[in-house]
Amino acid sequence: MNKTGLFIGGMLTGAALGAVAALLMAPKSGKETRDDMLSKLHDLEDELSSIRNKTKEKGMELKDEIRTKINDLEKRIERVISSFKPAETNPL
Repeated sequence: MNKTGLFIGGMLTGAALGAVAALLMAPKSGKETRDDMLSKLHDLEDELSSIRNKTKEKGMELKDEIRTKINDLEKRIERVISSFKPAETNPL
């Protein structure tokens, strides 16, 4: 896993643990605490879904960019190769 993925995973884990700790230490009833925890969980799920979608979009953009660069490079290689081929002579 790359550094960005690890960072995001750590950030989400830290946010979840912080939210749980804050809720457990808050002077609320059990039901209120559970409701708050569910609300926070849904918020985190939404945030994770948003990050997943953005990552997927960025991956598709990167894939398209790489494909374009590869095609450009192939064309350049073909031009270089064709410039070194001997010219064909026309038989008379």
